[in-house]
Amino acid sequence: MQMFSVLVMSVLIEAVITYIKTVVVDKNIRWQMLVSTTLSIALCLAYGIDIPALVGIVSPISFVGNVLTGILVSRGSNYIFDLLKTITSKKTASGTFGADGSEGVEI
Repeated sequence: MQMFSVLVMSVLIEAVITYIKTVVVDKNIRWQMLVSTTLSIALCLAYGIDIPALVGIVSPISFVGNVLTGILVSRGSNYIFDLLKTITSKKTASGTFGADGSEGVEI
């Protein structure tokens, strides 16, 4: 389970960094994306929506999962569907490692 948690957090962090890079392009802030992100974070906080908690990763800081989820939700439903599909396929893969001990699936 610990390796799965690391894998999920890696996917989440990569998604957040990619999104931050798209919000600020050429040092011009895209206000629509910033508003979308702010609204999504606020709604995830208000309704307690937390993707890491859904897969068993609970932070001692209660709002961290909600903020990460809000950033991901602001990217849109297709992105969330693909992310959840990736996470669940990793979990159902034979462990998360191949027979030779190497990681079985790349993200």
